[in-house]
Amino acid sequence: MKRLVVSALALLLAGGAALAQQPAKAEPTKIRFTLDWKLQGIHAWYFWAKEKGYFAAENLDVTIDQGEGSATTVTRIMSGVYDAGFGDMNAIIQNAATRPAETPVMVYMLYNKAPFALLTKADSKITAVKDLAGTRLGTPPGGASFKLLPLLAKANGVDYAKIAITNVAPNLQEQMLLQGQVDTIAIFTATSYMNLVALKLDPDKDFRWIFYSDAGVDLYSNGIMVSPKLAKEKPDAVKGLLKAINRAIKEAVADPDAAIALLAAREPLINKDIEKRRLIYVYSSLIDTPEARELGLGDISDARLAAAITLIADAFELPRKPAPAEVFDRAFLPPKADRMPPQVGK
Repeated sequence: MKRLVVSALALLLAGGAALAQQPAKAEPTKIRFTLDWKLQGIHAWYFWAKEKGYFAAENLDVTIDQGEGSATTVTRIMSGVYDAGFGDMNAIIQNAATRPAETPVMVYMLYNKAPFALLTKADSKITAVKDLAGTRLGTPPGGASFKLLPLLAKANGVDYAKIAITNVAPNLQEQMLLQGQVDTIAIFTATSYMNLVALKLDPDKDFRWIFYSDAGVDLYSNGIMVSPKLAKEKPDAVKGLLKAINRAIKEAVADPDAAIALLAAREPLINKDIEKRRLIYVYSSLIDTPEARELGLGDISDARLAAAITLIADAFELPRKPAPAEVFDRAFLPPKADRMPPQVGK
């Protein structure tokens, strides 16, 4: 009996020693993530990744905040307040020319086709970029479409100084156009198209859209970017972040009703019908492109990026032209087989 007790005690001690030798689970990596805008259907996948536990599965503790403009995402990360975010590639290029060590790097391109456009009423005398001189243009100061307006003007021979710029709140830009307080607004199609639908207007019949890509400015747009510090010190965290978001994008697109329902649980004031339409519209028009089907979601064409960098560097007279590797890094992407664009669910 004594021998049995001793043996049991030995086994207990041995088991305790084995448990003590097991490494403690590392603390989750905290990532402060900023969106580009106020909460919309196109942000559903970030919250899907959080609520479904995909961030947690990668040992990440991700906090998601609303944004104030795609270009502002870059400055928010450069300030050190945020570690990552969803914002504009072109703002990265401009900042990388002067502050490369502080500028975030794009690691997952989402808007393969840029949503930059000018919006005016269908009966407006503004039919092309060349008509902007001497007119009133409204724009949120942090918007990427506004930041790129000098480039658009230069590409079309317009004196930028002759455009009367009015700063407007993001939620009032379409209303100011409707009320005649401005003649045109510099917008994201991803936002304004569905905003007009929500106002019970016909975006195609009642308005004229002048796309930057049709006026000599073919650029990439929004994607997921991270700070240089996070990329260098926590590369596995960046890979985990993209793995979780990539999975969430595919699942949210395949089941948009469930994705919007999840988003509405966080923000009950959203119009679920409008935001579902927005998600599908943006995915179909800006994300699921021929290039994305060839390269997979998140990746880009090096030649196209190089051309875009040259265009921006020349237009803004940047002191130097950043190399493509300074502004985009595909090393953190999930395998291509996991990034093929899904079909939109019903």
